Amino acid sequence: MGNFLSRTLAVINDFSVEEQLFLYQSTKRLKDKLKNRDDVSEFQIKRNTGIYIVFVEPSTRTKESFINAAKFHKNAKVNIFDSEHSSFNKQESYVDTFNMLTGYSEYSIFVLRTRLEGVVRLLERKVGEFAERHGIMRPAFINGGDGKHEHPTQELLDEYTFLEHNNFDNSHIRIALVGDLLHGRTVHSKADGLKVFKNVEVDLIAPPELQMPEGYIQKMKRNGFEVRQFYSIDEYLSHGKSANIWYFTRLQLERMGEDILEKEKILRKAVTFREDMLDKISEGTKFYHPLPRPKFNPEIPTFLDTLPLNGWEEQAINGYYVRIVLLSMLGGALEAPFDTSRPQQQEDEDFIIPAPITDGTKGVLKEGKRGIKPIENGTVIDHIAKGKSQEEIYNTIVKIRKILKLYDVDSADGIFKSADGSYKGYISLPDKYLSFKEIKKLSAISPNTTVNIIKNSRVVEKYRIKMPPRIYGFEEIRCKNENCITNPTHGENVTASFVQIDGKFVCEYCETPHEYHEIWKI
Repeated sequence: MGNFLSRTLAVINDFSVEEQLFLYQSTKRLKDKLKNRDDVSEFQIKRNTGIYIVFVEPSTRTKESFINAAKFHKNAKVNIFDSEHSSFNKQESYVDTFNMLTGYSEYSIFVLRTRLEGVVRLLERKVGEFAERHGIMRPAFINGGDGKHEHPTQELLDEYTFLEHNNFDNSHIRIALVGDLLHGRTVHSKADGLKVFKNVEVDLIAPPELQMPEGYIQKMKRNGFEVRQFYSIDEYLSHGKSANIWYFTRLQLERMGEDILEKEKILRKAVTFREDMLDKISEGTKFYHPLPRPKFNPEIPTFLDTLPLNGWEEQAINGYYVRIVLLSMLGGALEAPFDTSRPQQQEDEDFIIPAPITDGTKGVLKEGKRGIKPIENGTVIDHIAKGKSQEEIYNTIVKIRKILKLYDVDSADGIFKSADGSYKGYISLPDKYLSFKEIKKLSAISPNTTVNIIKNSRVVEKYRIKMPPRIYGFEEIRCKNENCITNPTHGENVTASFVQIDGKFVCEYCETPHEYHEIWKI
């Protein structure tokens, strides 16, 4: 049996597909038992547990459903943290606050909603370390929504509702995502959440200004989803048979800039359902919405409330059942009949590769050759930005010098034309040997570069550098997302870290994708 104690749900991917299906099957069982007034004690947390509901950002449905789900667990101590009168207003950091709260129970489960993105991932790591230092059981964390990043518990109740719609057949789903796909964190979670279905078709319906961010579209495609894009409901319905599951999300005006707000009426019209569209949708269609609907000009007009299309009311009710079961799992009441241990993080693949030295003088420019004077001892960095424009090569050389702090060393650099007609950059560092950490930095600044270590006028070591799988531990890197918890303006003293996915560097906290040259502060 596998337990879920001390697990964290920061993003939907923190639970495997097998674990999610276990949660959905358990939720169906709980829902049936409650409706039949059967005994549900197997779902209730038995251990001494403190459940903290900490909503730094306003919420009604998510907060109230979690409060009531927590009260279902009669043996747990439920604490509703009043953030408006808390130490957050005294400039205390998230880590210090949750370190303190962790010490008040034998075991803690924290449900947290914030405007900042990546907070739950930070707390999982830092507060977990605090607990281990003091012999306390590592707490569990649940992301109740962070900025425009993710809302994984909404995704859990959504996927459960879709499975109900399909009579718990997870072989196929076709779903239309409609509305503000740019800012809507609930639709972002679907890039991974829909993996519980074996065959997935996604129709994205939003005007260009509000379309799904490209990073999430690419994630969907990597997950094997078939993705189509449309700019309005009218355009979508003109293309033939539509999906039988429609998922609307409101225009999140509070997250929009002035340039988008000026077009509000046009944008809203593109994603608002009208009565004349009723005869164009597929039979058996259901509409869903994470709520709230705007009371003025809602995407799903109120005339639909009494029609069979209304799936959003049952969807909202399902949030209570799903969150009860999630707390049951994290509180140790429910155990899975399979291994739930998290896979160990794999070691970074080798991206600094020793290269054969066929000619010991290769890489040492000889007398009479145009360019840098040869060196007897030191390092030569070759093939910098090879194939790029001369301006790009020059900028890369400058960036290498700034990041590696090559200010006060006797050195030279240049741009050379290779035999194949392409250009490359070259830096010569007499009597200086790059450390492994500096070479690792170099791989992120300028991958596909060659490093030659020279002693007594001969190349004794040579390395070809690939783009690294992860970049972390450097003060010079920064996530470009201003709402990321790693941004220095938030004062949390978190060093950014990135993982490489398909040539992009993705922030490990907020999942914002970057080109490799964008992560450096200079």
